[in-house]
Amino acid sequence: MISLHQRLNREARAYKGDDDRPLAAYAGLMTLYGATVGGIAAAARAGRRQLPSPSPWDVALNTLATHQLSRLLAKDPVTSPLRAPFTRFEGTSGPAELEEEVRGTGARKAVGELVTCPFCIGLWAATACTAGSIFAPRATRLATATLAALSAADFLQYAYAAAQKAAG
Repeated sequence: MISLHQRLNREARAYKGDDDRPLAAYAGLMTLYGATVGGIAAAARAGRRQLPSPSPWDVALNTLATHQLSRLLAKDPVTSPLRAPFTRFEGTSGPAELEEEVRGTGARKAVGELVTCPFCIGLWAATACTAGSIFAPRATRLATATLAALSAADFLQYAYAAAQKAAG
């Protein structure tokens, strides 16, 4: 009889084909995320924290903050030391953004893919904003407002540059 481990390995090989897809490491990251959310929920319950009822304004603020925080973590030159163990510098991909190649295999590759992808790290950033709104709502609102303002300012920088270019 085939063990569960053997079945999982067979399915992983069939899924990835000739590509290096570290499914076990992805499962580990999903487990870590789930445990983090579970820990946040347990801490909130133990501390008898009231869950916030986000207004549309809060959702908009957190959306912009999550966007900005995700790009800062995944693309900003200043945060490249956080990504360096998992990536190799390739060049720039846009104004104040880096292009980095994920390196390694297994967990190193999976973490590299997570920390270089603004879409991927976005879930973690949004979860941090949500946890902050439970445990430190005033400080979190200040931080998310700051990130939202920076996000809007970045869009204005692009709009200004486009207007200059159009003016000739």
